[in-house]
Amino acid sequence: MGRLLYICIAPIVIILLTVYIKDKYEKEPIKLALTGTFYGIVIAVPITFTEKYITSFAPPQHSIYYPFFISFIVASFVEETYKYIILMFLIYKNNNYNEPFDGILYAVYISLGFAIIENILYIFNPMIGGLYTAIARAIFSVPAHAIFGVYMGYYLSKEKFFKHKMKIFSLIIAIFIHGVYDLLLFPDIKYSNIFFVIFFVYIFFISLKRINYYIKISPFKD
Repeated sequence: MGRLLYICIAPIVIILLTVYIKDKYEKEPIKLALTGTFYGIVIAVPITFTEKYITSFAPPQHSIYYPFFISFIVASFVEETYKYIILMFLIYKNNNYNEPFDGILYAVYISLGFAIIENILYIFNPMIGGLYTAIARAIFSVPAHAIFGVYMGYYLSKEKFFKHKMKIFSLIIAIFIHGVYDLLLFPDIKYSNIFFVIFFVYIFFISLKRINYYIKISPFKD
């Protein structure tokens, strides 16, 4: 139990600390960042009920449309929309959101709040949980939630600081990336494992590139 809990929580804490340390020119209030994480935890409840309700409208499991419905509607649309709502109401007009990287930081903190609950539900599930699930989620699922946050925060900052009309796009791109990620986890899709690894590596390095870009152009750098 103790080892599973450690593997469940450790990768989340590591990513949160890494992102916070990356914000080296003008630190965000840790209380506000963790408030985002707290709300990320809280939204797990409405997300669970919303996903359960929407799943009742899913096509039959043998249908070719079932993986797409579950991936893009039930999972990615619901989860990213709730995260986006928290990001907009808690952060967007906050005076502490005063440089592009902040959008990424807060979006990641909110995303990983939800990831905490999702991790616990999967890892300690008596049917599908256990050590293998904990390790797999530490390597892929937890970083993936952070990546979805990076994409959302990156484009939201495009709207706030660069006057690009991307407020809604920041949500759409997070839904799309999340949906593709989930879709490639369906075993019925041919060569899904290969495409999944390629896709994951791609979005991982793109996320790092965008993080480093916003740090590089920080108005507080000098």
